Amino acid sequence: MQWTVVVPLKALARAKSRLSDTAADGLRPALALAFAQDTVAAALDCAAVRDVAVVTGDPLAGRELAALGARVVADEPADGLNAALAHAAGVVRAARPGAAVAALNADLPALRAVELARVLDTAAEFPRAFLPDAAGIGTTLLAAAPGRELLPAFGMDSRVRHRASGAVEIALEAVDSVRQDVDTGDDLRAALALGVGPRTAAAAARLLIPGQPAG
Repeated sequence: MQWTVVVPLKALARAKSRLSDTAADGLRPALALAFAQDTVAAALDCAAVRDVAVVTGDPLAGRELAALGARVVADEPADGLNAALAHAAGVVRAARPGAAVAALNADLPALRAVELARVLDTAAEFPRAFLPDAAGIGTTLLAAAPGRELLPAFGMDSRVRHRASGAVEIALEAVDSVRQDVDTGDDLRAALALGVGPRTAAAAARLLIPGQPAG
């Protein structure tokens, strides 16, 4: 099964506020964009991915991610993450009603295409499925087979809410790169330990992160 991956990205100026202990205000927008660029690049390189649609209202992010090969969908609802994802899924299926759609976090800078393929291949066995994040509280991927609504419930305790919505929790080993989203300094250190993409590596080199080698 080939998937359309929908990646939501909020305005860069408001992104990653929880990284304030690690990145100054002036650095966080560039860091958030780098996360998204590395995430989208890895997704586009995945054998199970047909295409990537980024839903955002940020002009700079839209231009940069379109340059990588993603389709950009305007965040017309402007009503939060779940509304943006539902809107983007609707746009995708208006063009291709039989599309399999997966929502993927934009902050997976260590994402490996081969690990994403394993997750999506497993998701294809169910009408709806999700992958919990590394913390075991949130969700990094939610998938809906053709003919099934995405029904996103991202946000606080989304693992519990997606399970309650009837989505099947994906239990796979060795897919850490698909689970490791970045909200905090500790998350960023964990992603760096896994090995991040080139844009995040360059952006993170401007930060002083304890426990990471210089240079």
